[in-house]
Amino acid sequence: MTTDAATGDLRRDILTTLLPGFTGPTAPEWLLGLLAEGLGGVCLFATNVRTPGRLRRLTASLRAANPHAVVAIDEEGGDVTRLFADRGAPYPGNAVLGRIDDESLTREIGRAVGDALVEVGCTMTFAPDADINSNPLNPVIGVRSFGATPALVARHTAAWIEGVQSTGIAASAKHFPGHGDTATDSHLALPVVDLPLERLRERELAPFRAAIAAGTRTIMTSHILLPQLDAEQPATLSPRILHGLLRGELGFEGVIVSDALDMAGASGVHGIPEAAVRALAAGCDLLCIGTGNTADQLAEIVAAIEAAIEAGRLPAERVADAAARVRALAPASDAESGADTSADLPADLGARIASSFHEAPGALERLAGAGRLGTVVRIDTAANIAVGEVPWGPFALVAAPDPSRPAPIWLTEAAIVPVDASTPLADPTGLAGPVLVVGKDLHRHPFAVDAIERLRAVRDDVVTADLGWPSDDLALADVATFGASRSVAEAFAERIDGALRTTPAEAS
Repeated sequence: MTTDAATGDLRRDILTTLLPGFTGPTAPEWLLGLLAEGLGGVCLFATNVRTPGRLRRLTASLRAANPHAVVAIDEEGGDVTRLFADRGAPYPGNAVLGRIDDESLTREIGRAVGDALVEVGCTMTFAPDADINSNPLNPVIGVRSFGATPALVARHTAAWIEGVQSTGIAASAKHFPGHGDTATDSHLALPVVDLPLERLRERELAPFRAAIAAGTRTIMTSHILLPQLDAEQPATLSPRILHGLLRGELGFEGVIVSDALDMAGASGVHGIPEAAVRALAAGCDLLCIGTGNTADQLAEIVAAIEAAIEAGRLPAERVADAAARVRALAPASDAESGADTSADLPADLGARIASSFHEAPGALERLAGAGRLGTVVRIDTAANIAVGEVPWGPFALVAAPDPSRPAPIWLTEAAIVPVDASTPLADPTGLAGPVLVVGKDLHRHPFAVDAIERLRAVRDDVVTADLGWPSDDLALADVATFGASRSVAEAFAERIDGALRTTPAEAS
């Protein structure tokens, strides 16, 4: 083999391990050029999605440049959605599915998400979230998790994977070895999970063992530090965790995908090019770079990997092995190979979602006979980066109306009072009643706690609704829906409407 040929093969292998993102509905020329050279694929974000038709044209252009390219998207089918970022996802999220606890329904929802992805030309989804939400203060997982216990999360992780992969879409169980017991968002900082391996085996690793048994094509790493396993490197950059634990002990042979390297938990210290080198050395095969990437960024990353190989820090064989795994993934994740499994969602889905809600005894009786609401106090909190700015809860039904399902009258006719960290609730006695408070993760936000406590202190016509993951004691949640996707919002809206139309005699 000539030196030029060897150099060309190495560059192609390096490119095959990279999964950048870009901004807008049209692929830039530099990206199409790299795809033609062998770039592993592209990660799509909400900024790339306009309409299904435009998205199909976009993915067709990507696959035309490289027919074996991975076209990945972060579609969890709940609060985290990219396909439906303009209106909210039409599926119940993981926490609702876990509360319903019907594996066949979870499998059905996974298949429905896969069908939607096949329709627009994607080949991989970064889902399901296999984290156990053992910490109710978790700022980034919450309702993305199937639940707080290992067995429950393991069962539904496996079922969702089986459903989505039945369509030809590759699943990616995340965030290995578990992001549920954190109180820090790894987009912004480096979370620490100070647990021994035995505890991880008992709890965090159970869903990933189930995912592997279910045949998940890929597993995504987490940018968290586990000092009792590796005191220096987060999981994404740790050979002990990826090669030793995931490959060795758990026996995973599929593609290891890094979480986005532009996150502070991965590159806050080293920068993205060096994080890419370390992730490959640790055992990652496909590197999710982030969004809004550029040709110059990709050139810097390729150069850093080439320099690390030349310096002996990163074996060329490791890069070749990673590239081979990614290439082997491509035919299996080719959406055109998926079976025709498309089916309508269950006709009783709304009722099943509503049955999963927590309702404090007698809480909705405060609305009985009113016929309408006087005030809706909207608790606005900053969306975490994983969720992004997506219409949520009943407000999505107004912001992105569906002609076949009008927005609830009780919401459109009520006075909406927004409350956030910079705008506390004014005089609670001056609000028209009844008052419905709607927010997410209410217990995690002092201004929300203050607003609810002040309302409850002076009024008896207040109902609070938490559309996130509530506190364990449910003290702030008269109603808890464990999700804010569009389908959950529709079920919630109908439940409130029903309560308002119930006579006091019927309610009692």
